Amino acid sequence: MNRIVLSVVLWALTCMSVGAQDLAQYKRVIKELSSVKYQGRGYAKGGANKAGKFLQKEFEKAGVDEVTLQPFKLDINTFCVKMQMWADGRKLRPGVDFSMREYSPGIHGEFPVYHVDTLNFSAERMLADLAKPEYKNCLVVCDFWFSYKRKDDFKPLQGKDCANSGFIYTWESPIKFYKAYGERVVEKPIIWVTPEAIEGVKHVKADVDNEFLKDYECFNVIAKVAGQRHDSCYVFTAHYDHLGNLGKKVFYAGANDNASGTAAIVTLAAYYSKHRPPYDMYFIAFSGEDANLRGSTWYVEHPAVPLSQIKYLFNIDMIGDNNPSQYCEVSDEGMRGFSLFEKINAEKQHFKTLNRGDLAANSDHYPFAMHHVPCIFLENEKGDAFQYYHTIYDTYKTVRFDSYEPVFRLVRDFIEKY
Repeated sequence: MNRIVLSVVLWALTCMSVGAQDLAQYKRVIKELSSVKYQGRGYAKGGANKAGKFLQKEFEKAGVDEVTLQPFKLDINTFCVKMQMWADGRKLRPGVDFSMREYSPGIHGEFPVYHVDTLNFSAERMLADLAKPEYKNCLVVCDFWFSYKRKDDFKPLQGKDCANSGFIYTWESPIKFYKAYGERVVEKPIIWVTPEAIEGVKHVKADVDNEFLKDYECFNVIAKVAGQRHDSCYVFTAHYDHLGNLGKKVFYAGANDNASGTAAIVTLAAYYSKHRPPYDMYFIAFSGEDANLRGSTWYVEHPAVPLSQIKYLFNIDMIGDNNPSQYCEVSDEGMRGFSLFEKINAEKQHFKTLNRGDLAANSDHYPFAMHHVPCIFLENEKGDAFQYYHTIYDTYKTVRFDSYEPVFRLVRDFIEKY
């Protein structure tokens, strides 16, 4: 009896050790990828490609059978040099008080400011005001969502016929930064500013450089663990790129988005290297996701294995949070497996609930879904870390680790039973 008890205790300690080691590896990879070394894993300073090389080594250390790099090119607008702005002489902070729209050109000079009257708005009066001499070459200030809902009214301001020099759109703090539509540069600059930083301001000075990178070469990192059969496979995906820089000194660490998902598939690769699966396993770290899903779109057009052989794909993005309910999206073909996810979760209580949303082009599962691949997107939304999405505050200090082990166990259990 004592021997049986001892065996159980030793087995339990071994399981705890393995779990702790996985979590330690998970944290280490997140900390590395979100460090200053990779400058937000963007393009202008080569951070994304440096991160890709790091991941290649991590997959090799994990014990996978092979790692290949799949190159592709993209056009992308960047901001990694001058990034200065003053409002009535007060210096604003990049990433805190202001950021740039991803397709904005640079802007240099001093400008009068025209504040759109959103309470008593009249498009005709706005155009008439902007024709006045005192507003020549001005920057037009307006709440972003107000202008978004009235696109037709603001469209004339984007062209040469209107004398304004550009736009300042207000966005509540913490201010966001994006890359999704940075494959082009528009004619007039667009700055995002917090309302409190621009309220009542009459003049703005800006000194901002942009650099447009044409045919910038990136790469996806593809790791494989060979199974007992090669006619079908499971695929784990996560994007490792992020937003890069906003000037020389500011970078977006992206600990949650998406060092967290990338670290998860590295630990999954290590697990399946030690626990050989019945089918081949692919672990794909995509670049170019924040540049409008460029890496995953390229992959589905040039797959390493026929898409028809994918039994199920798991896209893991932004799981570095602590919401006890797990958000997910499922492709049409993936719905035949979703009931199994729900059954497993109900039995094991990995999460309180699985909240399935509508399929959207918001991460790397989407190109696969459009090619009829069974897939699920796992993202832990609306926990304590979610508020820092696409801000400079998404760092190793604000990322949360609560969702990692439940996600790991959920997909592991699914594969065992599917």
